[in-house]
Amino acid sequence: MTTPVQTPIGQQTPEAAGRRAVWLALAAVAMTLLLPIAGVVLCVIALVAGIRAVGALRRAAKPTALVVTGVVVSALSLLWSLVVLAGQVYFGQELTAYTECKIGAGTVAGLEECVDLLERGMESKMPFLKPGDLQFPFAP
Repeated sequence: MTTPVQTPIGQQTPEAAGRRAVWLALAAVAMTLLLPIAGVVLCVIALVAGIRAVGALRRAAKPTALVVTGVVVSALSLLWSLVVLAGQVYFGQELTAYTECKIGAGTVAGLEECVDLLERGMESKMPFLKPGDLQFPFAP
């Protein structure tokens, strides 16, 4: 009969570190879609945990494919959340004006006017677009 391997308090097995890194990567994707700034923070945490878990798994001669996938997912999620965050910062005034306009609009025509104002405001900040090129595919 073999005795179970016990890890000291505060340490974890490489497999547990790998599972934690993958779960953090999935949570980072969810946070990126809901709140990009929180997604950036969670993506960085997931990347650090994933990279550390890959090293621990390699030292223990365990498979690393799942954790590497988590690291890739975290990196892509970080890239996406940085792009969305940059867009929110760049178009901040236009988005704020749209939100205020939408609150004051009482009719469908008023909502359509708010969307038109948002489109024109965003077009003015994108010099590679001609007026009228930007059309949002949704109706208010």
